[in-house]
Amino acid sequence: MTQTPLSGAAAVLIGLVALAAVAFQPTWMIVEHIDVMAHEGAHGIISSLSGRGVESIKINPNGSGATRSARGGRISSNVAIGVVGYVGPSAFGVGAAALIQAGYILSMFWVALVLLVVLLLAVRWSFAFVTVPLALILTFLIAKFAPMQTQVIAAYALAWLLLLAGVRSIIELGLIPRGDAENLRKATFIPRLIWSLLWLAGALAAVAFGGRMLVMPA
Repeated sequence: MTQTPLSGAAAVLIGLVALAAVAFQPTWMIVEHIDVMAHEGAHGIISSLSGRGVESIKINPNGSGATRSARGGRISSNVAIGVVGYVGPSAFGVGAAALIQAGYILSMFWVALVLLVVLLLAVRWSFAFVTVPLALILTFLIAKFAPMQTQVIAAYALAWLLLLAGVRSIIELGLIPRGDAENLRKATFIPRLIWSLLWLAGALAAVAFGGRMLVMPA
């Protein structure tokens, strides 16, 4: 069963509200936990697909996090795991926008539930035991009990938040002398700035591509 997407004007309005939530620090302190779950989850997915596996995922109260893969593996897998983190929220946002455009809006929440359960199984003792269960409960309540119109609005809001949060996190954290950019610099000898610019270009392209799907439904 499919649901009818919102009009372009309604999608733009929700996008502007999401932009305000990402831009203002008080609301960003909440949104960044959605961003870090997507970020670390993307690390975990690529680590598992590469055969490395995931030893632990941790999320901190300040919105930072860390994914620990099993030791070993080829340099290419290490690079892939490092690259995907900052494009993770944007990629999930594009995926959500694609489901919305196709009319599978309710399915988006069930996909999110599955991904959150997998993330919860990978986390170790950290603030993730607060944020991930809360996200699971909220997603389940929306998918199971919320009116259809509320579900549609929430789906658009989540897609916009993922797309826009990916841009802010890259601007804020992509150039710091630690984390993914520094690990990639050591592995490839490519400067942190180059990686940050590539991430930013990808995130902005995701906003344009995903935003177009949200604003101009098929």
